[in-house]
Amino acid sequence: MDERNDLMCEEPGTHGDVLERVRNDMPDDDTLYELADLFKMFGDSTRMKIMFVLMESEMCVCDIAELLGISQSAISHQLRILKQSKLISSRREGKNIICFLADDHVKSIIAQGLSHVLE
Repeated sequence: MDERNDLMCEEPGTHGDVLERVRNDMPDDDTLYELADLFKMFGDSTRMKIMFVLMESEMCVCDIAELLGISQSAISHQLRILKQSKLISSRREGKNIICFLADDHVKSIIAQGLSHVLE
């Protein structure tokens, strides 16, 4: 089989039982669109760095900026995007904004992704 056809069925035809089962279990288009948008958040290396930092510890914006060597305004911009996507949360402590991952699901996504790339 040549390379351009290596992902083609040699014998055309479908498997009705498999198609029906998967069709019934498949989320609707709106849900899949939201899922694709979620994964887009993980497609930016700066946002990944921020989320990895927050996986290790809650941190104020100025410390994240210092640690990553990126301006506070650039970090703040990325944090807003992550917050809109419900991946991080924040709270005010005096004059500082403390950021943290929204929940354990986010930690799990990052940990699973890291495990996959390190295999």
